[in-house]
Formats: sequence, structure tokens, C-alpha cells
Amino acid sequence: MLQRIRKCFNINTAQLKNKVEVDEAFIGGKSKNAQGGKGKMVAFGMIERKGKLVAKVVKDRKRKTLEPEIFKHIDKGAYVMTDELLSYKALYQTFDHYSVNHSAKEYVNGAIHTNTIEGFWSIFKRGLLGIYHLVPKKHLQKYLDEFVFRYNTKDYTEQERFNYFFANMQNRLRYKELIT
Repeated sequence: MLQRIRKCFNINTAQLKNKVEVDEAFIGGKSKNAQGGKGKMVAFGMIERKGKLVAKVVKDRKRKTLEPEIFKHIDKGAYVMTDELLSYKALYQTFDHYSVNHSAKEYVNGAIHTNTIEGFWSIFKRGLLGIYHLVPKKHLQKYLDEFVFRYNTKDYTEQERFNYFFANMQNRLRYKELIT
């Protein structure tokens, strides 16, 4: 039943502008593989400060995978903040791009940081561990959509969330889709 409800969380399509933080996170797998990501799934997120969030499951952290998502969801006039991942190096050609160097223990440089998106990853990972425990790769995007929905509607009343949810019932997951 929860998977059917998650399918209705169609709120992962925002267009982001102003100051946007971009980051990726490793999900699942063994703790000993945390740095290299071996055996882990990759989630990719973009968040507008004091605005909306977009998060997707991606196959890897390569430039050719991440850039199309960035170009799809971030306005050209935005200030984009990232960490030092090489996949983000060419963003300066399209955006006002700034980065922090986590490997040099730089996490904030004035207004330049990725703390907002990293805060979301923290909430998401704690939610997975504390509530769901184990999430198969097949369903990770649905869980991510649930947390994006919660984040993007944090200022809604319960009635507004309820109405939004029912307005998206056309996206209902059928049992046949769930088990295949």
C-alpha cells in the first residue's frame, strides 16, 4: 500500500533558480565501502536555497550522467554550488559555479557551501535506516520521491498535502507494476 501511495508523490520536477546546491550521495551497501561507493546506489540531488528540491537515482557520478539532470532542472542564471567532484568542473561554462573543497576540509567559504543538500541526504539516510531498514534498488526512487515530497511540502498544511496527494492519484501504482 505504501508503494502505491509513494507513486503519487509527483513533486520531483521543480525548476530551480537563484542559489542552487548540487550533491550526490551513496545509498545502501556496506559501511566499509562508504568512500568508494562500491556496492552502493547513487542518488543525485539539487536544492534551491529556501526553495524546492529535486532528487533522482542515477547510475553513476560521471559528468555525462549528472550534467543532463543539472541542465534540465537548473535555470541558466543560477548560482550553482558543488563540492570538488570532477564531474562538476565544466559547470562554470553555463552557470556561475562555485565549489568547496571537502578533501581539504573546506565546507563553507562565505555563502558557498553544500550544507543544505547534505542536510537533506542526512535526513533521507536516517529515514531509511530508522524506518525502512532495507531499500531495494528497484524501489529507491519511490522512497526518494517520498522524502522529496515531504521536503517540498514542509510549509503546507496537512489539508494542502492531502489535497495535493489526491490531485495526483492518476499516478497510482497498479499491483502488476509493483511485482514486476
